[in-house]
Amino acid sequence: MQERGIVSASLREEERQFESSLRPARLADFAGQPKVKEILAIAIEAAKRRGEAMDHVLLYGPPGLGKTTLAGIIASELGVGIQQTSGPVLQKKLDLVGILSNIQAREVFFIDEIHRLLADVEEMIYSALEDFRMDILIGTGPGARTIALDIKRFTAIGATTRQGLISAPLRGRFGLVLRLNHYDVEELARIVQRSARLLEVEIDAAGAEEIARRSRGTPRIANRLLRRVRDYAEVRAAGHIDIEVARKALDLLEVDPFGLDEVDQKIMHTLLEKYSGGPVGINTISASIDEEADTIEEVYEPYLLQLGFLDRTPRGRVATDRAFDYFQIPRRMRSIQNTLF
Repeated sequence: MQERGIVSASLREEERQFESSLRPARLADFAGQPKVKEILAIAIEAAKRRGEAMDHVLLYGPPGLGKTTLAGIIASELGVGIQQTSGPVLQKKLDLVGILSNIQAREVFFIDEIHRLLADVEEMIYSALEDFRMDILIGTGPGARTIALDIKRFTAIGATTRQGLISAPLRGRFGLVLRLNHYDVEELARIVQRSARLLEVEIDAAGAEEIARRSRGTPRIANRLLRRVRDYAEVRAAGHIDIEVARKALDLLEVDPFGLDEVDQKIMHTLLEKYSGGPVGINTISASIDEEADTIEEVYEPYLLQLGFLDRTPRGRVATDRAFDYFQIPRRMRSIQNTLF
């Protein structure tokens, strides 16, 4: 079993500085996501021409695809500062008041994990996003009164991996709601080559493609694997990364050829072996592997769908012929499924 941490898109604290050093600062340098880039480029240019704050943006999709990077790029392209926080950090209304009362005109306010905002904080942010005003309660009891605090027009950018957990009133206050999708191998290979140049690592096209192929369609994982392969190359291959060096390093780290992690493997083996390829409901899979159904549906399934290992059907999840071949499950199980369904 491969080391789950290597191919997980979660970001450990010690890796934040490393990842930050590789982030592009301009939209033109951001690889992949062409539709999202075009929409943002138009919105940014329109806001700059009018001299106004750009419309609020909600970015959603699996972790590690560049939501935080895009927030920084938007601020950079607009030529304004960025205030950054996250849903779990905003625990009190006063936290939000403190940030927004000091925000500058047209500045970017980035909220990561926005789906984790507490209900009372979320309610307060409604008027801030829509009317650029906050209603603050002063005092308690019969003498309490509400005062309206005007704030400067700003651009809010929310990021989430769980778009389904965002309430309709909050989602409706974002003018742009954009989904980031997994990257293909070619796009990831370009990211690996760019990162290698920044790290002053020698890598050829085939070596970059091998790292990209095992990166789960995720730039964060691609950069993490490049870092590990770089260490291997410096010790065992005079610092140069070609396809053989990349393969040996990644095989040593037990990184699956498709970058599948422990949960991916559990999902597929459960579907293929326990339920003969399906169809089977998402809640049944969730109970079988002890993982939340929402997490399976929003974090793991998109990549498995992209690989062509499973299909979503009205009757449930169904494993494909490609999945049977890759996981080397006997064809008799596929025959049983076809007979029953």
